[in-house]
Amino acid sequence: MIDYSLYLVTGRELLPQGQSLQGGVTVVQIREKNTDTREFLDVALRSKAICDRYNVPLIVNDRVDIALAVQAAGVHVGQTDMPVSIARKLLPRGTVIGVSCNNIQELDKAVGDGADYVGIGAVWSTTTKTLNKPVVGVRGVGELLRKLDGTSVKAVGIGGIKLKNLLRTLHGTVSTTNRALDGVAVVSEIVASTRPREAAAKLREVLSVFRSGDSIFKAMRTRSEYTAGSVIDGVIQIMTCVRDHNPLVHQITNNVSIAQSANATIALGASPIMATTVQEMEDISRINGALLVNIGTLVSTAYEGMVVAGSCANAQKKPVVFDPVGVGASYFRQSSVNTLLDSWQASVIKGNAGELAALAGSNEVQSKGVDTIGSGFEDPVSFVRNLARKERCVIVMSGKIDYISDGANVAVLSNGHQMLGQITGSGCVAGSCIASHCAGAMILAQGEDKEGRLVIGDVFLGAIGGILALTISAELAALREDVKGPGTFFPALIDELFTLTPRSIQERARIQIQ
Repeated sequence: MIDYSLYLVTGRELLPQGQSLQGGVTVVQIREKNTDTREFLDVALRSKAICDRYNVPLIVNDRVDIALAVQAAGVHVGQTDMPVSIARKLLPRGTVIGVSCNNIQELDKAVGDGADYVGIGAVWSTTTKTLNKPVVGVRGVGELLRKLDGTSVKAVGIGGIKLKNLLRTLHGTVSTTNRALDGVAVVSEIVASTRPREAAAKLREVLSVFRSGDSIFKAMRTRSEYTAGSVIDGVIQIMTCVRDHNPLVHQITNNVSIAQSANATIALGASPIMATTVQEMEDISRINGALLVNIGTLVSTAYEGMVVAGSCANAQKKPVVFDPVGVGASYFRQSSVNTLLDSWQASVIKGNAGELAALAGSNEVQSKGVDTIGSGFEDPVSFVRNLARKERCVIVMSGKIDYISDGANVAVLSNGHQMLGQITGSGCVAGSCIASHCAGAMILAQGEDKEGRLVIGDVFLGAIGGILALTISAELAALREDVKGPGTFFPALIDELFTLTPRSIQERARIQIQ
């Protein structure tokens, strides 16, 4: 039985080194597309000798004759190479056969033909191989993995995988049925390193820690069960923590509502920084408590910052709150959102029913610009739970009733006031409130062992806390005698966010856990 965990792909220019095999490489593939048979055989023989020395199986790409000549453990074929059925007849019993797959049709055929494992990708764009098919993307892998349920076929992620995106790859590719990759294929991260043993060891450590933890089955969840009482207690604890520690909340947000969002953040006790320049994203990620990405006014300079900011936040295990404003309004927004969500892992995705329907590819709810049309989903609880499982994060669906899910639990919140819908940027402010509370949740979780997770803190509670803070403050603001309409409502809302007390949360929160 081959362990596909750390699958090294190499060739004549970069023969497998004993140091990399000592570092934790579990299987090696020799890939040669531009050499004659004699030279390929020489490369394979030398590679086999090195692999045998460290008891690491060798797989040959494409060439069944070379695999036979060197007695390789297996052969890997592409879609235009020798069919699996013929290769199986030629190879000795017990030889493994892998197949490259880019889509469900190719995967179904590989399974039907009797492949032992599939290489799914490209997961990321790569410079080590010319791609003649579209990038599958991190979020696209899960759908293919789900097709392997009930089979013994293993799966290896291929294409552009490096140490910096490995944890994101492992977390984001898990299917809705909790099927994870059995391994990842790497090239330059090891063979181009001046310290291949150390490079391999670091990759292997991330793989081991991820598999030994609970992220595969829990995604962003930190608890198995919640009650309405435990949620309210947790929200109050987070709210108090935000005011005590004044976390920095980085916000790349809608130009229409920058001031409103910043004021709401300050009122809650956090500190906003509204930076968009790509050059400062890495530095800010080291000091912020959470990141909010809002595509309300999507321009190229801000978009570039969004791509880098999210990746930096993942590297620092900081919460990332994503608001795909008006995602269904244009192809540009849809493609931009897909790129962002494949580039980094969101901790919380917040949107109205129309926006989340567009994100999920559902036609049940339509949108007009940033607004939802119609009455919403027939079964909103199932919708948010399923989308949370698919996106591997917490989903917040805002509306007259707010639905929040971590993929298992669903919080149904019935607070709020119609006046929120009559001011510009209330949805953007909700994102700021969520990000502020997620920053507080991260502070409370400091010191916990979260090596195999992409974010620190209970972001489910953080999301609930952000929504409750806004909606309860809206109710209180609307009761004030000095509020005559939308123009006086927003200043009152900021005041109520500033003066919001734990007692108000306890007395007014209307929450059900399903």
